[in-house]
Amino acid sequence: MSGYGSFVLFAAVLVLVPGPDTAVVIRNTLAGGRSRGMWSALGITASNAVQGTAAAAGLAAVVVRVEPLFQTIRWLGIAYLTYLGVQALRSAVRGEYGDLAGAGTAGGGVALRGFRQGFLSNVTNPKVLAFYLAVLPQFLGPEAAVPVLLAFALTHAVIGLGWSLVLVAGLHRARAVLTRRPVRRAMDAVTGCALLGFGARLAAGRG
Repeated sequence: MSGYGSFVLFAAVLVLVPGPDTAVVIRNTLAGGRSRGMWSALGITASNAVQGTAAAAGLAAVVVRVEPLFQTIRWLGIAYLTYLGVQALRSAVRGEYGDLAGAGTAGGGVALRGFRQGFLSNVTNPKVLAFYLAVLPQFLGPEAAVPVLLAFALTHAVIGLGWSLVLVAGLHRARAVLTRRPVRRAMDAVTGCALLGFGARLAAGRG
């Protein structure tokens, strides 16, 4: 239990560090309101759960060690982050947002798009698999049972979901300011640059 407590503290600190997932949640919350932001967070969590399960089952080790497979996932992630970044920058340049105050009403399209973008941005980042493989053994040891590994991995996913939902709620509360066109354009420009930066950082290293 002491190892679990240390891991919870470590995971809580880790999820506070801004990364591609944070940028995607911010981008989708601004583009589609609270509903789309929440679904993006759920997509990221689902991806974390999938990758955590793969790590617990030993599949992640195969992905990381098979260079062609690892590189394919890596470059898909780079391409997707670049795509999202370019889309955000295009929105910033155009400044055409329609009814900003009424954006984000719940609907199937909003939910699906948010979930898809959150899931794909996370699942195409091989560093998530590498994280589970590198970090979990530090708290558990090499002989840990699969259910224990899975519990630790899912704990990280749940903590990440909690922080993402807090972020979405904060953005929603600041809606009166964030839906102003100049602010929205500035936020799109910042998140677009951030997404391109994360893609470039992923491209700069092996993993």
